[in-house]
Amino acid sequence: MDGIILINKPQGMTSHDVVNRVRRIMHTKKVGHCGTLDPMATGVLVIGINKATKAMQFLMSEEKEYRATLKLGSSTDTYDAEGKVIETKPFTGYENLEEVLSSFKGDSMQKPPMYSAIKINGKKLYEYAREGIEVEVPERPITIYKLDLVDAHDDEITIDVKCSKGTYIRSLCVDIGKALGYPAHMTALVRNQSGHFTIDQAVTLEELEENNGPVMPLEEVFSFYDSMVVDERIVMTGQKIKSDKDHNVAIYSKEGKLLAIYGPDGKGNLKSLRGLF
Repeated sequence: MDGIILINKPQGMTSHDVVNRVRRIMHTKKVGHCGTLDPMATGVLVIGINKATKAMQFLMSEEKEYRATLKLGSSTDTYDAEGKVIETKPFTGYENLEEVLSSFKGDSMQKPPMYSAIKINGKKLYEYAREGIEVEVPERPITIYKLDLVDAHDDEITIDVKCSKGTYIRSLCVDIGKALGYPAHMTALVRNQSGHFTIDQAVTLEELEENNGPVMPLEEVFSFYDSMVVDERIVMTGQKIKSDKDHNVAIYSKEGKLLAIYGPDGKGNLKSLRGLF
């Protein structure tokens, strides 16, 4: 059984916890995930089973969609509700909320939270944070494609966000708070979409346990890729394919079996990036 399972991750579990649970349910050790979700977050988590674990690198989508809630008036060391409160300010209202939200759309530089898995000098940021060691966290380029107001009630604001890979919604919530004149932190986060995969396609762990599926075959997973049909021996022997394509391509056998993902070599050929046979 090879393919992708879309899990609606429950709150309180790490992404690795979900992987371990799926291993037990599916009775296989070959399980991996892409697009880590924090324990507090819920929503779409892409899980690869058996041969599909080889393909996870190609499913790290550039775009994701979230619904987030932020609270004004207090900030935490983790930028979310699970952290220690480090600053407070009485809430007295705000102005120009729509304008502030709109100002975050487009390309910008974002500083990731200290409590994150980004590595600096071979060590994860949250390890420095837990040891009380201050390090300079470099800003990273991000893109906010959509930022819509869903609801605003007193000191809580709920937004829908479509963003590039690498965007930290916790940091975005904190930055929105600053722009409104308040310390802030994220109180809820749901990933509604990861690339081509949406939350209405996802199942809970309980549903997976009951039905032992569904598993999306790799041929369906990569249906959005440009494709090419070749003689299977070309892939099996690692041969290049003459082509002027400048992007990754899904390579299929004449029988419709996904064999590999190929990419341009810069010399007018496609070369194998990962065999999936």
